[in-house]
Amino acid sequence: MIKQTRTNYNKAFTPEKYAAFKESISAAYSHTPPFRLAESPIFVSNFLRDRLVAACEEISETIYHPKFKEWSLGALAGEDLNIPGEDDHTLFLQMDFGICLDENGQPTPQLIEAQGFPSLYFFQDLLTKKYKAHFDIPSDYLSYFDGLDAESYIELLRAAIIGDTDPKNVVLLEIEPEKQATCIDFLCAQDKLGLKVLCISQLKKRGKDLYYLDKDGQEVPVYKIFNRVIFDELLQRDDLKREFYFKEEVNVEWMGHPNWFYRISKYILPLLKSEYVPESFYLDKLDSYPADLENYVLKPLFSFAGAGVVLNITREILDTITDKENFIIQKKVKYEPVLEAVDGELVKCEIRMLMLWEKGQPKARIINNLARLTKGEMVGVKYNKDKDWVGASVAFFEP
Repeated sequence: MIKQTRTNYNKAFTPEKYAAFKESISAAYSHTPPFRLAESPIFVSNFLRDRLVAACEEISETIYHPKFKEWSLGALAGEDLNIPGEDDHTLFLQMDFGICLDENGQPTPQLIEAQGFPSLYFFQDLLTKKYKAHFDIPSDYLSYFDGLDAESYIELLRAAIIGDTDPKNVVLLEIEPEKQATCIDFLCAQDKLGLKVLCISQLKKRGKDLYYLDKDGQEVPVYKIFNRVIFDELLQRDDLKREFYFKEEVNVEWMGHPNWFYRISKYILPLLKSEYVPESFYLDKLDSYPADLENYVLKPLFSFAGAGVVLNITREILDTITDKENFIIQKKVKYEPVLEAVDGELVKCEIRMLMLWEKGQPKARIINNLARLTKGEMVGVKYNKDKDWVGASVAFFEP
């Protein structure tokens, strides 16, 4: 999106540099991410950056509203969803934008989804550093926001997640974390913050207190949980033996309370009104379907990572859905191929703005970003099999 920077990058790109880049990421924690790493970052102009920031600010106004908890209560209607100990607001906030063109041919973001759940905040820091170490990227191009750099970014996350607590008493909680596609992010967090990465099956409970056993078998109390457990997966793991269940009241502070995963999700899309938000409707609230159904996509409210999304819907498909209260339809977003690969092929992209809403602050702040490159209809792996210049990336913004 910054033509000269793209031209310079592509001229200097070599497969050998890319191979060294991937190897350095695997070597950082003796772990190779199972997802594809893109050959290039995205170079974003001030024009698009300002639109991304404006979009985040406009959309956030709904989340900041005093009645937001009332409006989003339906997201917690499921039997196992409302967890005790919810705080005043989310700690983590992300917004995914497809990069499109407006009616004047200018790049513009269109919201795909908002999330009140921590994404790859730590891996993106590693990815940024590795792109800069192995490729020719202008030194004043940054992925961070709000005056942050690599050092102050980590310190901000440390203050938000660890605070004054001893890191050994802070647990990053997951389901078999070593088997998760995002394991590299957990390893980064463990390295940078010193917290304990723990499977939920290893969390022990005595009364309302939680603890785990260290390598010497000693009990270590848990005072804070940096939650990375996705309920979609947990509810399918009847085989997982555990002592702790989320519905129980416990003496722990949530660093990212689980309820926000549902409150700030696809559930709020129909509530959002902005030029940066495609029109969305709760399926069960529609008196009639839009006449141009081919321009809409069907999304289940309570799923993760694109599961259950139907791109090409018909009246017949919608009529067969018996639990319409669990679905929305959203106006399709036409991603514009805006990144040119070395071979001249154009690539589409999605940018996720990573935000943090610190305790005691009236609003969230944008602190970093995540990007994904795609040549398919969506950004998922199944849409990009056997393709290059696709996968996980980061956006660098011109100064």
